[in-house]
Amino acid sequence: MAQAQTTAPVLLAGKIIDKETKEPLPFTSVSLHDEQTGALSNEFGVFQLPAPVKNAQDSLVVMALGYKHLAVLVKRGQAQANMVIEVPRMAIALSSVTVKGGKVKNLGLGATSNRPGEGLLQGQPGSQCAFFIKNDKNHRLGNIRSVSFYIGENGFPREPFRVRIYKADGNYNAPNTDILTQSVVVSSPAGGQWYTVDLTSYNVVAPEEGFFVAMEWIVSGDKFFKTDFMDENYTPFGQIMRPTFEFKESRTWNYTIARGWNQLTLANGQGQRYNAMIKAEVDMIK
Repeated sequence: MAQAQTTAPVLLAGKIIDKETKEPLPFTSVSLHDEQTGALSNEFGVFQLPAPVKNAQDSLVVMALGYKHLAVLVKRGQAQANMVIEVPRMAIALSSVTVKGGKVKNLGLGATSNRPGEGLLQGQPGSQCAFFIKNDKNHRLGNIRSVSFYIGENGFPREPFRVRIYKADGNYNAPNTDILTQSVVVSSPAGGQWYTVDLTSYNVVAPEEGFFVAMEWIVSGDKFFKTDFMDENYTPFGQIMRPTFEFKESRTWNYTIARGWNQLTLANGQGQRYNAMIKAEVDMIK
């Protein structure tokens, strides 16, 4: 009896490095523009994803935090096992806040509850969950002191993740421009509690209208992860965030590599929206 043979996928694989220093760039997004598929490089800058199958050629788009976006032409059916992609660093203009005759106080913004709602927010490597920290009372803001995430007790709460902070300058006020341009990778000591990340040394100036704080799920170690959320044997990747229902508007957006940002619009029976449980402490200038 003849058996059907399975064909191994044609792969694109290699390493992403800094163009000047030649150092590897960990946790870099690589995606195929037309295929709308992608992956995240691991902590050694190594990546792997299937070559295009829809069109004769496609653009492999490389997006590293603090670096210029890069597109590399790749072809259908053509394996590339040892790609080395050199990415140039982006010139960053550092901002500063000058206080003249005023006092600086600490201001808490974002989620206020210490009791999470029912449900969970989880992701795959390279996906993000962002919550808009709104300047509700139009205070004059200075630097962002810290950001906090409520990490659930389930999943793998001590796995590393990356902190991202964005301006709300995308389409429909989505997250877009990074204002934390350095890679801040952290790990919570435990789940079932708030985990706070000190950002005072990064001198990130808070936009007056507010800003997005995001958790980015990343790859740890030298392995690649592929997860099917519809699989009944699914094991959660990394940590799980818990939701809050204290807001009537949707302030939470989710990001998927190659597909971009989408707003989360779920609500409970009382009309409160399902939002990520994230908060921040900011300098308030009086």
